[in-house]
Amino acid sequence: MCTMKKLILGLLFFGFAAHMFAQVITLSEVRIAVNYKYLDAVDNMEAAIPVQLLEDKVGLYDIKKSELYSDEYDTYTISFYIPDGKIVAVFDQNGDILRTIEKFKDVKLPEDVLTAVAKRFPNWSVVSDVYRVNYHAGTNVARKMYKITLTNGDEKIKVKTDADGNFM
Repeated sequence: MCTMKKLILGLLFFGFAAHMFAQVITLSEVRIAVNYKYLDAVDNMEAAIPVQLLEDKVGLYDIKKSELYSDEYDTYTISFYIPDGKIVAVFDQNGDILRTIEKFKDVKLPEDVLTAVAKRFPNWSVVSDVYRVNYHAGTNVARKMYKITLTNGDEKIKVKTDADGNFM
């Protein structure tokens, strides 16, 4: 009985001692999105990694901290490039995104789009795709479209879908 008490007290002591030596992690920098409305509208959580990275960069971009910024201009057009695509964004004098035009080539297609294409075009293969996004702050909507080139032997067709796999 006495050894059972010692065992229980020893485990309790060990449990408390382990918490005393826990690591403290500090964050060096936290960045708050300047254009959270844009990031919310494009909702890039399901998008391919290159798309996510570039859209996040656009959403975090602060035109007021740019060397291009001057009080005398009403709008600023800034282009963001990566090898897989580009985004042209128009900012107002307050740093808010007014609109974007986005184009990415050969990105990983979302599951909904792949499923819709495979169902409608069995035995066809995806050769290439272009992902386009148009965002307008007035409506706070991002229109997303995929242009997909399919092949089946010597035949080739092009189809368009939205982000949910609905054909246009």
